[in-house]
Order: sequence, then structure tokens, then C-alpha cells
Amino acid sequence: MGLALTTLTAIGSVAAADCPRKDALGTSRVLSVDAKTTPRVGLKSFPQTLPLADHEVVLTFDDGPHPPTTSKVLAALAQECVRATFFVIGQHAAEHPDMVKRLAREGHTVGHHTFSHPFMARIPADKARSEIDRGIAADEMALHGVSTTTPSTPFFRFPYFEATQAELDLLQARGIVVFGADLWASDWSEMTPEQELKLITGRVAAAGKGIILFHDSKARTAAIMPAFLRYLRENGFHVVHVVPTGSAQNNADAH
Repeated sequence: MGLALTTLTAIGSVAAADCPRKDALGTSRVLSVDAKTTPRVGLKSFPQTLPLADHEVVLTFDDGPHPPTTSKVLAALAQECVRATFFVIGQHAAEHPDMVKRLAREGHTVGHHTFSHPFMARIPADKARSEIDRGIAADEMALHGVSTTTPSTPFFRFPYFEATQAELDLLQARGIVVFGADLWASDWSEMTPEQELKLITGRVAAAGKGIILFHDSKARTAAIMPAFLRYLRENGFHVVHVVPTGSAQNNADAH
């Protein structure tokens, strides 16, 4: 795959120092992802995915921040000392900058998910570019107080996983990794929390590893997160935290 791997000892290096629970799931290692070598990942959309070992998962959340539910997801992740990646909508970031700052402060990776969540393959090219740039700028303003279209974390996920080849090429040329997913919780469908938990644990068991997609804007997902993380811990799964190559977060975690 050609990705730089920063392999850290199981729970120790990443989570133990600031994790009050000895039996927490923790974050097993940090994986650096570089657009030069891996411009697109996620088997639901692309031919390749991240180089994960058996029983390794990457947790990702879309469409936030939505304070009532995102805060519950964050609490569950903190309880297990787990780090995830949040692909935030620019409009929501502009409305809730403190929540975006909290994501970063608690050690999570903040990626980008357009400004208003349109179907990107169904709009003109100039509007699509504007959606990308406005989203990044809103996210950066929320995070750092600077409106820039150069993302501090060059990770992007298309709404509905829908993109044109020109849009994919544009992001690759800008050095931005496009994330798909390997499996998802289907939490956009109407179901009870119990049904979602059964569905996603079954898919994780069958796949054995992969990038998992949730939506932190969904109450049913927030409700199941403690039980889902407990399932991972009790069934020998390890959480991998993805960061951009050369990021300050990666360097800090590696020491």
C-alpha cells in the first residue's frame, strides 16, 4: 500500500497515559495516511482500502457536529479511550464551532464533508468546487479561527459516497485523501438501536476488519455506541486512529 505506518504498542502508547480505565478498549495504533500513496480508500467505493490487520477497525462518523448526539458519542469514545475520525459538514461546523474544537481537543481527527451535503455528482462542477471549498473553510474557521481552503487535515468524504471522476481528480491534485468505507451501520434507515447494534456487530464479525461508517447526528447511533465499543473490546478488536502523514497529532502520539 505504501502508507507510512506508525505502529504503537497495543493500548499503551496511545491511551494508557490519559486513560483512567485499565480495561478500556483504547486506541491500538496510529496510522498515517498520505494522499500521494493512497488518494482513495474504502472498498464500498474504491479498489483499495487502508492496510488493516485482522480485527483492526477505523471508526468514522459523518454529518456532525450535532451537539445533542455528538456529545453522547464523544462521551462513549472517551469512556473507552478511543479515537475516531469525524467528517463534519461545514454548515454545522459554522453553527457549532465549540463542538468542532472539542472533537480536536479530545484527540479525534476532523475531516471534511462539504458545506451543505449535496449530491455532488448531480450539480455543476463550479458548484461542486464551491461546496468543497466552503466546507473546508467553515471547518477551518471553527477549528482555528482562519477561513482557508487548505485543510489542516486533508481528509474528505463525499456525501452519499457520490462523486464524479473530475471531483476525485481535483481532490487528488490538491493532496486530499478521499475516504469511502468498508462497512456501515445503515443508521440512516429507520430502526431501533437494538436493531442497529445487531446489524453492525454482525457486519463487523463477518468482515473481520475495516473502516466503519456511522453518523454522529443519529440518536440511535449515539444510543448504541457504549454497547458497540464493549462488543469490540470483548471480541478482540483493535481501534486504529487515522491521521495525515506528518501531522502534529501523529508526531505527538508517536512519542
